Amino acid sequence: MLPEGAIEAHRIWKRFRADRSPRSLREALELRRPRGRGWRWALCDVDLSVEPGESVALVGANGSGKSTLLKILNGVMDPYAGRLGVQGRVGALIEVRTGIHPQLTGRQNVFIYGALIGMSRREVAKRFDEIVTFAEVEQAIDRQVKFYSSGMQMRLGFAVAAFLDPHIMLVDEVLAVGDAWFQQRCLDKLRDMLANGTTMVFVSHDLAAVEASCRRGVLLKDGRVELDGPVHSVLEQYRKAVEDSARLDEESDEPYRVTQASAENPDGGPVISEGTLAVRVTMHSAQPQLVSACIGVSEGTASPVIVVRREVHLAAGTTEIACALERLPLPKGRYSVWFGAFEPSGADLVPWRPVTDLDVYGPGLDPAPNGVMRLAPVHVATSWDVEQR
Repeated sequence: MLPEGAIEAHRIWKRFRADRSPRSLREALELRRPRGRGWRWALCDVDLSVEPGESVALVGANGSGKSTLLKILNGVMDPYAGRLGVQGRVGALIEVRTGIHPQLTGRQNVFIYGALIGMSRREVAKRFDEIVTFAEVEQAIDRQVKFYSSGMQMRLGFAVAAFLDPHIMLVDEVLAVGDAWFQQRCLDKLRDMLANGTTMVFVSHDLAAVEASCRRGVLLKDGRVELDGPVHSVLEQYRKAVEDSARLDEESDEPYRVTQASAENPDGGPVISEGTLAVRVTMHSAQPQLVSACIGVSEGTASPVIVVRREVHLAAGTTEIACALERLPLPKGRYSVWFGAFEPSGADLVPWRPVTDLDVYGPGLDPAPNGVMRLAPVHVATSWDVEQR
């Protein structure tokens, strides 16, 4: 018997019928869809064991099987094969308005949702005021939900799932559609739930939110578990996969392209924290062109940790662009150097993408305490003085 809040998924398989493309407009509009010629496996022999109170992030590209696995854990779907154990009340936010019926009032939705996850009417009533206050629907709680704005429905959906004391919380990308203030409130509530022993399985492409909320990560690729371990290590592997997929094709015949790039210590030896980084990018251009050249350093996403910009006159043929970054504020780790060249109007000449890898040696970042996210991978030299009086 599993303890409350535990998840045990063993050798889970799930498949969907692969639809073939319709051959005509008439066939596309027919109610009977053309039958597929085979099956597509969404999950292949997946194992996932989660202890009570543990926070686990499922990461991976679109189509890797994250949402399918979450729906199986929630009982929305049945696996094709495998053994599944989920013990305790499950609160699920798999879609923005999960569990919310548009024809019912907000008040009715709260009590029905509580009943569905096994709570008594008295237990729901005890948390009712907190739910309404968090969702900010005090003036509309007795109105049908179909008349709520999308933001009101989203806030109510999160509140009823989070405040009815689930043993397990499943979250899938729903925070991405709220405003910044609501996202922060949701993250604060999720941290409170974790501190009180709630188990959480979290799916998001917002890697900062993942690292803020979870201590363990599971990387899925093509329906299989690629890596399971500490969240920072898993995200590092995922970022590397993103970089590899966006890597330059040096054999391209585009009129403007990068043919070579390097990032190194100009004095030789390794690149170190607080040292100098020399970046060199060689471009081929079909004709003279004034461009805005941008160089950045990233941990794997298109949003760089560091970015610098300079207007450059490209000659017809080959131009080498060199940039020295003094006192590099990065801790030990692997990064990517990104480059983009843009016309004065902002149009792409060379799209923003990684061009070379960068290994930095030096001190690592101090581990953050539970509930405190690592805001940015920047090393800052500090001097501390504590005086007790």
